Amino acid sequence: MNKFVVAALAVFATLLAGVTYGARTTQEISPYGLGERSVFSERAIADRIKPVGSVCVEGEECGADVADAGGAASGPRSGEQVYNAACTACHGTGAAGAPKTGDKAAWAPRLAKGMDTLFTHTWEGFGAMPPKGMCMDCSEDEIHAAVKYLTDQAK
Repeated sequence: MNKFVVAALAVFATLLAGVTYGARTTQEISPYGLGERSVFSERAIADRIKPVGSVCVEGEECGADVADAGGAASGPRSGEQVYNAACTACHGTGAAGAPKTGDKAAWAPRLAKGMDTLFTHTWEGFGAMPPKGMCMDCSEDEIHAAVKYLTDQAK
């Protein structure tokens, strides 16, 4: 036998061994029947458009699998908590011209306007800063605490 035939037989034997070793049943590939594997099958479409959540109204029975909402805090968040959750994205980096946390030179003219003005600008929005600094679930007390925390860093 020439070298070409031996090499071809070796390649064929390797491929054949790989195919038989890698062969699996259709149940190992997918738990769904052949007609249900397509991304266009009714099952696949139903999976894609099913609701991602549900609404549970307080006072109604919602089932045992509904977890605590987790958003119910025991009280208002501290200024540092609000800052870390909502303010640090811009004031930590200086994005959109926001004065960086702790930059005394940038904060000096703002501090000169007084805390009431700083709170109003934070609550209503000012320049590139959106109302409440995008902390839409923050109370007035939490915004006051965040403004105080942020300005204390620049004093």
